[in-house]
Amino acid sequence: MKILFTLCGRAGSKGVKGKNARDFLDVPLVWYSMANIALYMERYGAGDDIKVVLNTDSEPLKDLVRRVKDVPVTIIHREESLAGDKVPKVAVILDSLKKAEEAFACKFDMVVDLDITSPLRTVEDVKNAIERKKQRNDVDVVYSVAPSRRNPYFNMVKEENGFFCKAIPSNFTTRQEAPVFYDMNASIYAYSPDALRNKEHFTFFNSNCDAVVMKDTGILDIDSEEDYELMQVIAKYLYQADESYRDVYNLVQTWNEK
Repeated sequence: MKILFTLCGRAGSKGVKGKNARDFLDVPLVWYSMANIALYMERYGAGDDIKVVLNTDSEPLKDLVRRVKDVPVTIIHREESLAGDKVPKVAVILDSLKKAEEAFACKFDMVVDLDITSPLRTVEDVKNAIERKKQRNDVDVVYSVAPSRRNPYFNMVKEENGFFCKAIPSNFTTRQEAPVFYDMNASIYAYSPDALRNKEHFTFFNSNCDAVVMKDTGILDIDSEEDYELMQVIAKYLYQADESYRDVYNLVQTWNEK
């Protein structure tokens, strides 16, 4: 199978300035996603033809990616029309797919995007998403989720006509009785190339999707300075306590020492 891994990060950011090119526990943030790719290729990618691209308009991010020789990455300069904060990321991934197929003179069977600002994933998480998409040719994308800590039928509320009420009216007295919900954790997306080409980008995730469940301690992605600080606290614990997470950290540390 021909798999295209995409890394996407623009230069601008409202929540955390220059977040895609920042360090995370004294290691470039983007390297954690690259380490997941390297570990997947080493452990599970023997039968696949794998390519990796970075789509960005950030020169510092390009330089950070070039420093890692273990993961060959083709850099795609992001066009200004795709650099705005309201551009759906699916449009950027489609741009990556089109330019990668032109550069490598091939058609890909799957596109796997690893979000740079969601570094807390294991190589098994990546494998699970890819394997699930291989099994589900009938879905447009398999993305990662985590168990939701709140439920709109039970303990989520909205303001309406001057009062607060349940987000979805119900008679449930415990959360366990209510329908199960999950948080999209913005970490892993395994796409059908045909869906990227043909499906409406702004409503892409409204239908025909499947998901794999990840550990809920890694659900934050970095959208604020508070997220950035808290994620490092969580990461430090996981890298010490969990071997699967530690594998990723150990690899990026070897790159940092070169």
